[in-house]
Amino acid sequence: MKWFKRILLLLLVVIALVVYLNYPKLNMISGYASKYMASQVYIAERQPNAIIESDLQFPLIELAETEVDNEETSASATVYGLMERKAIDRQGLGCVLVNGDYAEGEPYLQPKRNFSTLGHPYPFGHLPAIDTVFAEIDYEQLQKAVALPFTNNAVQKTRTLLVLYKGHLLHEHYVEGFTKDTPVLGWSMTKSVLATFFGILEHQKRVDMDWPAPIPEWKDDGRKDITLDHLLRMQSGLAWEEVYTEISDVTQMLFLDSDMTEAQKNKEAVAKPTEIWNYSSGTSNLLSGILRMQFRSYQEYLDFPYQSLIDKIGMHSMLIEADLAGNYVGSSYAWASTRDWARFGQLYLNKGEWNGEQLFSPQWAEYVSTPTQHSDGRYGAHFWLNAGGVYPDVPKDLYSCNGYQGQYVFIIPSKELVVVRTGLAEDPDFDINGFLGALVKAIR
Repeated sequence: MKWFKRILLLLLVVIALVVYLNYPKLNMISGYASKYMASQVYIAERQPNAIIESDLQFPLIELAETEVDNEETSASATVYGLMERKAIDRQGLGCVLVNGDYAEGEPYLQPKRNFSTLGHPYPFGHLPAIDTVFAEIDYEQLQKAVALPFTNNAVQKTRTLLVLYKGHLLHEHYVEGFTKDTPVLGWSMTKSVLATFFGILEHQKRVDMDWPAPIPEWKDDGRKDITLDHLLRMQSGLAWEEVYTEISDVTQMLFLDSDMTEAQKNKEAVAKPTEIWNYSSGTSNLLSGILRMQFRSYQEYLDFPYQSLIDKIGMHSMLIEADLAGNYVGSSYAWASTRDWARFGQLYLNKGEWNGEQLFSPQWAEYVSTPTQHSDGRYGAHFWLNAGGVYPDVPKDLYSCNGYQGQYVFIIPSKELVVVRTGLAEDPDFDINGFLGALVKAIR
């Protein structure tokens, strides 16, 4: 009996120690689960059971227990009954994790949307896509290529796939539970959307990428030399830890901060601008804060993304979520249907021209796809690149929007291709080189 008590006591001590050491992580786990659940239910209109059974079944996050309250339009999560977090839906601004800064029932502004139908065939409008046969395409090879992302799908986990060629819908496919209208979370593809707002402002001659970042806190130290270009290229030299498997700068920002524009702003410089390349979601949200500074009123900031880009090109399914302070979460939280993500890629293939209107200059497409120093040819200005040949069987002029768990918009100018793939697995589980390599072979 004494030995049993000693073993039981030892087990209790071990359990207590494990809980103590991992307790801060519970905040991130329940925060992720509740936020993800709320957004999937109230933006993508998916069923909670399907989300739990597929999307939330990965290490640590699978420990969370989630509940949805349709009356309150919220979702909450706990881990073993501990550390409850709640996310609420705010119409027009998406879902947000609440904390002590949240004032329930307080009114808030919403972006003004224009859901007018564009009278052109998809992708340039909302009329049915034109069924076109191209003599230069090997359709047998095309069918082999587009089947690859769904091969061994327990590993590749592809959900949607769409291919545009010369501005025509060449192929699309959706697994059960997803359609051409289902909004998909782009995660870090949002960064490329955010960058485009700066391209539009530059085309309007309202900003210049060589301008110093307008951060008063930096004016008396070396950070005053950081420009908008440095921020867009992730080479500001500011400290930042982008690790999602532990408590880090990025997880604290996404799951604890009320104002996500502050996290990067408060970091010290560890190098001079251009000396290092360091991928940072904090930088993207800092840029969202800088974007907000360009407008006289908060309403203008809310409206600008939709009036200048999103609704203008017919991406009516797109919604960018905001943090508790009302800033667009430019690092991570843009939603759009697969068809609308493809519209965005087509805009870049067109070098900023849409139905006769130039939204950003042709040089902007070249700017974002020009390699950034120290990135090994893999990064431009908030876009990923193949300039360094990371995909050896794909043209090196490919550039792309990339998001967590394998959300991609690939733009291949030399092949006049835009390819959108969404899912729950990224390279190498999803074989990007094998798929795109096979696809480009279909174009003679």
